[in-house]
Amino acid sequence: MKDGDNLTEGPILQSLLVIALPIIFANFLHMAYQLTDTFWVGRLGTVAIASVSISFPVIFLLVSLGGGLSLAGTILVSQYKGKGDARAVDHITTQTLFMVIITSSILSGVGFFVSPHIVSLMGAEKDVFTNAVSYMKISFAGLVFMFTFMVFQSLMRGVGDVKTPMYVILGTVTLNLVIDPLLILGYGPFPAMGVAGAAVATIATQGISAVIGILLMLRGKHQIRLRLNELRPDLPLIRKMVRLGMPASIEQSTIGIGMNLMIFLVTGFGTTAIAAYGIGHRILGLVIIPTIGLSMATSTLVGQNMGAGKIYRAEKIINIAAMTSFWVLTLLGVLMFLSAERLAGIFIPGEAETIRVSALFIRIMALTFGFIGIHQVFNGAFIGSGNTFISLMLSSISLWVLRFPVAYVLSHHTLLMEMGIWIAFPVANILTALITAIWFSRGTWKRKRITEEIKVITETTEEAIIEEGMNP
Repeated sequence: MKDGDNLTEGPILQSLLVIALPIIFANFLHMAYQLTDTFWVGRLGTVAIASVSISFPVIFLLVSLGGGLSLAGTILVSQYKGKGDARAVDHITTQTLFMVIITSSILSGVGFFVSPHIVSLMGAEKDVFTNAVSYMKISFAGLVFMFTFMVFQSLMRGVGDVKTPMYVILGTVTLNLVIDPLLILGYGPFPAMGVAGAAVATIATQGISAVIGILLMLRGKHQIRLRLNELRPDLPLIRKMVRLGMPASIEQSTIGIGMNLMIFLVTGFGTTAIAAYGIGHRILGLVIIPTIGLSMATSTLVGQNMGAGKIYRAEKIINIAAMTSFWVLTLLGVLMFLSAERLAGIFIPGEAETIRVSALFIRIMALTFGFIGIHQVFNGAFIGSGNTFISLMLSSISLWVLRFPVAYVLSHHTLLMEMGIWIAFPVANILTALITAIWFSRGTWKRKRITEEIKVITETTEEAIIEEGMNP
């Protein structure tokens, strides 16, 4: 089966894998940036790891704000690509880039200047504070590059080209692997910049990605052409994109805020706990990449089959994907449980106490990874069927009703201390999966008909473009 084949027919598992595997590979490449930073920074010790661990949730929170704008561009580009309206595709591409550059520039400036206050507010110890502020400031300075490439990747996906961005990512990740140790540890003419070197290496390679993306769009040989003469605000279209992208931004921002609150809890237990949390969170992020791919594939397949009126097949797809995701992540969880010390030691060799605490965190949550798989697939099913509010609500429940309150109570009102935070992860994983499965079994998701809503969105956006005189 090829990417363009009819996904409303044929073997379900094969269809899932055809869609999921490229997404999984692309996500692994993105994750490689974080893992590379963590690996080489770990050579500097526990304080360095803690500095990066504090910074990452704050950066993720601001990046999540741009994710919704990219998604809005993807939706509109894919719709007009399907209609064969290349002129509208180009106009939307230009407006999306314009909007994201403005947004990221503002966030970059604000983030750069408030970085010391954020790190101070998070309660970082003195030896962590300096490195964390340095890493955060440099990362914020390069936020425009990160957002620009994010838009390029999303827009290319909208027109069906997933290979070109993947090649760009592969090249820059490889380059990051080379320059990370040079800038962090120093070699020859390269000074040892420590934690700051990791941030410089990352924004340098992301800057290259952004420039390549812009050049490719300017050439217009990949189904998208960036028109510089249209880099001025088209307010009706921008309002439409904001409304389309807002739910995704809210959901991602909710996750980002939750991550920051968890860091607030962890910082109260010292540098070793922060470093352990950072390592465990990196492992968690690596493990769930396969289920995110299956979730996105489920969303695509469910959307197409519901649009074709094949509700029974859509439900069958969801059940197969959920079981596949559960068993794949359960197997990975068992492997992580058995090799927890070795995994932690890869990131921070020689730090016996940090390795011990990190391994404990990994073991406590590892055997419940399969429940994350169930939740993610059902979440993808809700999105694919058009029930995006349910997805937002369930993500909020997982963080705000389950994980954070349990972590706070167990860590601050029992003798468990930081172990109470670790325990909150499996508790939230199991309960969230149970709630999501119960909600799915009610069957209300089957009643949503997104095609009518898409028709309204398309017609309204077309009117906005016609008013601006952009339609040929």
